[in-house]
Amino acid sequence: MTTEESLRPQSLMLTFLGDQVLGRDVCVYSGSVIDVFARVGVGEQATRSTLTRMVNRGLLRRQREGRRMYFGLTEHSAAVLRDGERRIWQTGAVNRHWDGTWTLLGFSLPESWQRQRHDLRSKLTWSGFGPLFSGLWIAPGEVDVAELVAELGLSAHVKVFRAHADTGMDIGAMIEETWELAELADRYEAFVRRWQPWETRAPEADEALAQRLLLQAEWLRVIRRDPRLPVKHLPDDWPAEQAEKTFRRVHERLTPLAKEAAGRLLDLVAVRGGTDDAG
Repeated sequence: MTTEESLRPQSLMLTFLGDQVLGRDVCVYSGSVIDVFARVGVGEQATRSTLTRMVNRGLLRRQREGRRMYFGLTEHSAAVLRDGERRIWQTGAVNRHWDGTWTLLGFSLPESWQRQRHDLRSKLTWSGFGPLFSGLWIAPGEVDVAELVAELGLSAHVKVFRAHADTGMDIGAMIEETWELAELADRYEAFVRRWQPWETRAPEADEALAQRLLLQAEWLRVIRRDPRLPVKHLPDDWPAEQAEKTFRRVHERLTPLAKEAAGRLLDLVAVRGGTDDAG
């Protein structure tokens, strides 16, 4: 499976809209989206069905202008994208400023609640937690999980604490036992292998637009799976910093060409009040 195929069309769509639409009060023509997605190997039918599914899930709004349909962000998708922006440009991939605080979350669910248990574990993993013991999960720093737990309807079954490790506790060993470090390191190393050649490559403008879309979507996928463990307790050759440097260099190299291509290829209109879900 290629890297392009392994990225879900919805992830690409959110990345594309975050890049071209977020914060601009505009919608983009479906034909423009189809054109750009074709350049990253996503067919027209897959692009159209992704747009439709995302409208149905409240992640996109539709706006008709004459015979053309345009797509823009909803409040929910804009919030998701702003979080992604923070992860990429502010939080970063390397946690150098950890103050020793851990968030501990304990839960006890009835045996029959298998789906709820699965959903909770999935959300906790996404939020940077790892399983210290079966019903006790831990994450570095102060993580606010109140909304996550409330969404799942599990507030009465979950207890959350802030804690510091006791003196003499081997935090590095605990981290290795709790998180799949080798798997995470492999993701960063694969990202470097894939993108480092682009630090010196000079693409055409249209290719730069497609490649920057893939670059951002792949990078966000890697760092969203990273619990941002304190770097001082990670192996000395931890690859996150090198991967982040590669991301920033390639992004900087592709951006001028990608912006030129976007200005030429994308049909954008201003957001109007209300939505038009016909068609």
